[in-house]
Amino acid sequence: MLFKYSINSHRREELIDITHYVKECVKKSKIEKGIAVLFVPHTTAGVTINENADPSVQKDITTFLSQKVPKSNNYSHLEGNADSHIKSSLIGPSISLIIEEGNLILGTWQGVYFYEFDGPRNRNLLIKILEG
Repeated sequence: MLFKYSINSHRREELIDITHYVKECVKKSKIEKGIAVLFVPHTTAGVTINENADPSVQKDITTFLSQKVPKSNNYSHLEGNADSHIKSSLIGPSISLIIEEGNLILGTWQGVYFYEFDGPRNRNLLIKILEG
């Protein structure tokens, strides 16, 4: 089963909790055991898993990436968003999650995040549920 969601970001760089979308897909699929594959079909966005209990973690990640990959750095890419492409490559466009007994397997403090690097924008998130 393939699910498609529209994600709206409000800032240039933003982590958006999408855990509820993934859990919704798992529930709708009625699959007891399998894999949820998340894919972001954009070159300046990504998807990741990280702590969802303390919002300061999201701020720290964004701050760290912005320090290591600054917006302006004499890049060759002329659109002004080379840093967004680099950050997207570092975070990655996809993840796979385990489904067991009809539930998404995540650690106690883990959440699933869509990571916008070049917003605000309207983006797509694809979730494929595979039985197995």
